[in-house]
Amino acid sequence: MNITFVFFIGLFFAMIGVIPPGLLNMTAAKISLKEGHVRGIVFSAGVCVIVFAQTYLASIFARYLSMHPEVIGILRAVALVLFILITIYFLFIAKSEPKQQIEPKIKSKHSRFFQGMLLSAINVFPIPYQAYMTITLASYGWMTFEKTSIMAYVIGAVTGTFVTLYMYIFFFDKIKGKTFTSQKNMNRIIGGITGVISIVTIINMIQDL
Repeated sequence: MNITFVFFIGLFFAMIGVIPPGLLNMTAAKISLKEGHVRGIVFSAGVCVIVFAQTYLASIFARYLSMHPEVIGILRAVALVLFILITIYFLFIAKSEPKQQIEPKIKSKHSRFFQGMLLSAINVFPIPYQAYMTITLASYGWMTFEKTSIMAYVIGAVTGTFVTLYMYIFFFDKIKGKTFTSQKNMNRIIGGITGVISIVTIINMIQDL
């Protein structure tokens, strides 16, 4: 397995998970605007340390599940329901709600690195997300659960997370009045992504019957 390819698919799927506006990327952007780019980067570095641990744990969990097909079936069924509900929410419900500005409460101007670690640790979504993605990628033969392949994927995921946070830090002030003012467009993007994942999951489940 080409570890460079595994690295880039890890980077790609991590970016998909971090691109939608959320606590981590919006906090990084706010810190950058208020205190400078350096502090925003330090915060992002703290986030990436936890992302490394979360993605690695998710990969190990996925390797365990790969040896228990009956568990994978249950996981896929649960994941399918969740992704369908998320798709319905973002495509048909969320677009009718008023946009809410995320204003993180930044109390301390010190230890941005540890603040990034703390907020990232609170966000446990990457663990089930990455576990599901690694299982799916492995089922297509795009990666394996060997140590080199796992590490390539994990490093790619960390890089993708940092690159996305970096873009928020340096370009948020320029694009916030354009792309991010349209919450409807962002909802459609998120709903479209989860919709595609739902379709892929259904196809996989049908093929396994």
